[in-house]
Amino acid sequence: MKLSIERGALLKAVSQAQSVVERRNTIPILANVLIEAEGSDVNFRATDLDIEVVDKASAQVERAGATTVSAVTLHEIVRKLPDGALVTLIDDGTSGRLTVEAGRSNFNLATLPKEDFPVMASSEYACNFSAKAPDLRRLFDKSKFAISTEETRYYLNGVYMHVADAEGGKQLRCVATDGHRLARIDADLPEGAADMPGVIVPRKTVGELRKLLEDDDMKIAVSVSETKVRFATPDITLTSKVIDGTFPDYTRVIPQGNTRKMEVDAAEFANAVDRVATVSSERSRAVKLALDEDRLILSVNAPDSGAAEEELAVAYGDERLEIGFNAKYLLEIASQVDRENAVFLFNSAGDPTLMREGNDTSAVYVVMPMRV
Repeated sequence: MKLSIERGALLKAVSQAQSVVERRNTIPILANVLIEAEGSDVNFRATDLDIEVVDKASAQVERAGATTVSAVTLHEIVRKLPDGALVTLIDDGTSGRLTVEAGRSNFNLATLPKEDFPVMASSEYACNFSAKAPDLRRLFDKSKFAISTEETRYYLNGVYMHVADAEGGKQLRCVATDGHRLARIDADLPEGAADMPGVIVPRKTVGELRKLLEDDDMKIAVSVSETKVRFATPDITLTSKVIDGTFPDYTRVIPQGNTRKMEVDAAEFANAVDRVATVSSERSRAVKLALDEDRLILSVNAPDSGAAEEELAVAYGDERLEIGFNAKYLLEIASQVDRENAVFLFNSAGDPTLMREGNDTSAVYVVMPMRV
């Protein structure tokens, strides 16, 4: 195999591949990236057995072939090469070494046989559709903060992507929850997605998918089956196993009868919560909200470190209410608001609270209160 490729194109392809590779590997081949050169393209393929990413780049291929080399080492080398350098990759297939040449630099890297590299079994996808990158970006960006990190409740370790009935008809919906907070985000259902089976997309896949969604004009080809999900752009294909489990019935925890309405500037609210939470003890981080007519008093009382209080002007016309929350959860939810105003709907001090942006019901958040 012999090919030449521009450093920028190589870096982009290799960095996507090496981010999938697990740092701590018991199987040596999984630390490698499979390089396949043919025609005028070169493919970089990496996997951790749950996710596989294939990145295609244009190159001048003199001799077609394939080999595998350490993904992290190759990435570090390419990253340190000067901008605009032409990089040549040579593997004669017998020495067990890949030569990387760029200008006056020359590297010899150990390779492993390409036959050992595990390629994910191709599967039949029940549903194929294409979605706009900004739509998918919004669905996953706004929901991923609520993904659970508890390994015991593995079925919450991802975002539940499914087709749901909303007021305006069927919607493509993403839901994530960890039992303390929940995010439910809707987008218009893309053509051809009506029969999509509901799947739980793992947290790592959500992180990798984000890199495919930077370009606003990009259309993403999405394929879904009961066990796998695939997202593809013309250059990158990301295939992932989905979490094998049943996502709980989240509709039961979204409160329908919360009538006490508070409207507040989201950025001001987030900053105020951040300020008063500075004195709270790390463990509980509880913030108390005391609501009265058109005013909100945020307070923290930490016996070992001090107390803090801040008053905000809000739109609120119901009876007095005192309710406590974890400051981190409030901050995360308030930071999801793109518009100016966040609307909080309360019931009582012991019931879950609902938040949305203005009157927009396509993004709904629920947070559980805590005793303060």
